[in-house]
Amino acid sequence: MAALNHIIIPAKDKDASAKFLAGILGTDVKPQWGPFRPVQTSNGVTLDFVDSKDVRTQHYAFLVDDAEFDAAFVRIKQAGLAYFAGPHKEGPGEINHHWGGRGVYFEDPNGHLLELITKPYGTLPPT
Repeated sequence: MAALNHIIIPAKDKDASAKFLAGILGTDVKPQWGPFRPVQTSNGVTLDFVDSKDVRTQHYAFLVDDAEFDAAFVRIKQAGLAYFAGPHKEGPGEINHHWGGRGVYFEDPNGHLLELITKPYGTLPPT
Protein backbone atom coordinates (compact mmCIF):
# COMPACT_ATOMS: atom_id res chain seq x y z
CA MET A 1 0.00 0.00 0.00
CA ALA A 2 1.38 3.39 -0.99
CA ALA A 3 1.54 6.27 1.47
CA LEU A 4 2.13 9.95 0.79
CA ASN A 5 5.64 10.85 1.93
CA HIS A 6 6.10 14.51 0.94
CA ILE A 7 4.74 17.27 -1.22
CA ILE A 8 6.58 20.29 -2.59
CA ILE A 9 4.85 23.62 -2.01
CA PRO A 10 5.97 26.68 -3.98
CA ALA A 11 6.29 29.79 -1.84
CA LYS A 12 7.33 33.42 -2.23
CA ASP A 13 9.48 32.95 0.90
CA LYS A 14 9.97 29.31 1.91
CA ASP A 15 11.22 30.14 5.40
CA ALA A 16 8.32 32.49 6.22
CA SER A 17 5.81 30.02 4.78
CA ALA A 18 7.21 27.07 6.73
CA LYS A 19 7.30 29.13 9.92
CA PHE A 20 3.68 30.24 9.36
CA LEU A 21 2.37 26.69 8.89
CA ALA A 22 4.43 25.24 11.72
CA GLY A 23 3.20 28.02 13.98
CA ILE A 24 -0.46 27.33 13.20
CA LEU A 25 -0.03 23.56 13.57
CA GLY A 26 2.04 23.90 16.75
CA THR A 27 5.05 22.06 15.38
CA ASP A 28 8.62 22.91 14.41
CA VAL A 29 10.19 23.79 11.10
CA LYS A 30 12.73 21.14 10.17
CA PRO A 31 16.28 22.03 9.06
CA GLN A 32 16.69 23.01 5.44
CA TRP A 33 17.23 20.04 3.13
CA GLY A 34 18.56 20.97 -0.29
CA PRO A 35 16.41 23.86 -1.55
CA PHE A 36 13.52 22.86 0.74
CA ARG A 37 12.31 24.03 4.15
CA PRO A 38 10.25 21.11 5.52
CA VAL A 39 7.37 20.97 7.98
CA GLN A 40 6.48 17.43 9.06
CA THR A 41 2.98 16.43 10.15
CA SER A 42 2.26 13.92 12.90
CA ASN A 43 1.67 11.13 10.35
CA GLY A 44 5.14 11.64 8.86
CA VAL A 45 4.15 13.52 5.70
CA THR A 46 6.54 16.37 4.98
CA LEU A 47 5.47 19.60 3.32
CA ASP A 48 8.60 20.86 1.59
CA PHE A 49 8.44 24.59 0.93
CA VAL A 50 10.60 25.89 -1.90
CA ASP A 51 11.16 29.45 -3.10
CA SER A 52 9.41 30.10 -6.39
CA LYS A 53 8.44 33.06 -8.53
CA ASP A 54 5.52 31.01 -9.87
CA VAL A 55 3.14 30.32 -6.97
CA ARG A 56 -0.12 28.74 -8.06
CA THR A 57 -2.40 28.52 -5.10
CA GLN A 58 -3.51 25.10 -3.91
CA HIS A 59 -5.69 23.66 -1.14
CA TYR A 60 -4.09 21.70 1.71
CA ALA A 61 -6.26 20.04 4.37
CA PHE A 62 -5.03 18.79 7.74
CA LEU A 63 -6.82 16.27 9.93
CA VAL A 64 -6.34 17.28 13.57
CA ASP A 65 -7.81 16.12 16.85
CA ASP A 66 -10.07 18.35 18.92
CA ALA A 67 -7.28 19.65 21.16
CA GLU A 68 -5.10 20.47 18.14
CA PHE A 69 -8.04 22.22 16.47
CA ASP A 70 -8.68 24.31 19.59
CA ALA A 71 -5.02 25.34 19.88
CA ALA A 72 -4.64 26.09 16.16
CA PHE A 73 -7.90 28.05 16.08
CA VAL A 74 -6.64 30.23 18.95
CA ARG A 75 -3.43 30.87 16.96
CA ILE A 76 -5.46 31.72 13.81
CA LYS A 77 -7.49 34.27 15.75
CA GLN A 78 -4.43 35.68 17.58
CA ALA A 79 -2.72 36.19 14.22
CA GLY A 80 -5.73 38.19 13.02
CA LEU A 81 -6.26 35.86 10.06
CA ALA A 82 -9.52 35.89 8.16
CA TYR A 83 -11.17 32.48 8.46
CA PHE A 84 -14.20 30.88 6.91
CA ALA A 85 -16.60 27.97 7.28
CA GLY A 86 -16.40 27.11 3.56
CA PRO A 87 -13.73 26.81 0.87
CA HIS A 88 -15.15 29.65 -1.23
CA LYS A 89 -14.91 32.07 1.69
CA GLU A 90 -18.50 31.47 2.70
CA GLY A 91 -19.30 31.92 6.38
CA PRO A 92 -16.66 34.56 7.20
CA GLY A 93 -15.67 34.45 10.86
CA GLU A 94 -17.32 31.04 11.27
CA ILE A 95 -16.29 27.39 11.39
CA ASN A 96 -18.23 24.42 10.01
CA HIS A 97 -19.46 21.26 11.69
CA HIS A 98 -19.35 18.86 8.74
CA TRP A 99 -19.40 15.12 9.45
CA GLY A 100 -19.98 15.74 13.15
CA GLY A 101 -16.66 17.54 13.58
CA ARG A 102 -15.30 21.01 13.11
CA GLY A 103 -13.54 22.64 10.19
CA VAL A 104 -12.07 26.00 9.25
CA TYR A 105 -10.46 27.51 6.16
CA PHE A 106 -7.81 30.25 6.02
CA GLU A 107 -5.03 31.39 3.71
CA ASP A 108 -1.28 31.23 4.14
CA PRO A 109 1.00 34.12 3.09
CA ASN A 110 1.06 32.77 -0.51
CA GLY A 111 -2.70 32.53 -0.85
CA HIS A 112 -2.75 28.74 -0.47
CA LEU A 113 -6.04 27.71 1.11
CA LEU A 114 -5.43 25.76 4.31
CA GLU A 115 -8.10 23.70 6.02
CA LEU A 116 -8.23 22.13 9.46
CA ILE A 117 -10.78 19.37 10.07
CA THR A 118 -11.47 17.15 13.05
CA LYS A 119 -13.37 14.43 11.16
CA PRO A 120 -12.46 12.94 7.79
CA TYR A 121 -15.05 13.61 5.15
CA GLY A 122 -17.50 10.78 4.67
CA THR A 123 -17.47 9.46 8.23
CA LEU A 124 -21.06 10.55 9.01
CA PRO A 125 -23.82 12.17 6.97
CA PRO A 126 -22.95 15.86 6.51
CA THR A 127 -24.63 18.40 8.76
